[in-house]
Amino acid sequence: QSQLVESGGGLVQPGGSLRLSCAASGFTLNEYAIGWFRQAPGKEREGVSCIISSGGYTNYVDSVKGRFTISRDNAKNTVYLEMNNLKPEDTAVYYCAGVRLATIARHLCLMDPSFEYDYWGQGTQVTVSS
Repeated sequence: QSQLVESGGGLVQPGGSLRLSCAASGFTLNEYAIGWFRQAPGKEREGVSCIISSGGYTNYVDSVKGRFTISRDNAKNTVYLEMNNLKPEDTAVYYCAGVRLATIARHLCLMDPSFEYDYWGQGTQVTVSS
C-alpha cells in the first residue's frame, strides 16, 4: 500500500524543538513535491512549508520563517520538518502531502491545502505548552 507516514510529534515546552518526518512507503519520493500543513482545533488547515522534488527550492509561511526548516533525503525516501523555538501557537496536527508533478512543473513549490495532492499522511500531533 502506497502511503505517507508522519512521525516525530509530541509535547514540548515553548522554545523547544522537534523534528517531524514524512516517510513514503510503496513509492519513490524523489519525484514528488512535498508540503507540510497543520490544523489547529477550530481552525482551517494551513500550509506551513514546501519543498520541490529536487530539494532545490523551499518556501515557508511567514509565521514560521527563521524557525522551521524543511529538507529531504531522497535516499531515505523521507522529508523532514525541523521546528525550533516552538511557540504555543504552533500547536496543531501536522500533515505532509505529496504530488508527482509533470517534469515541466517540477519547479513548483506547493503548500495550498486545497490542491489535489496524490497522498496525504495521517498526521502527527504537536503540542507546545509549559
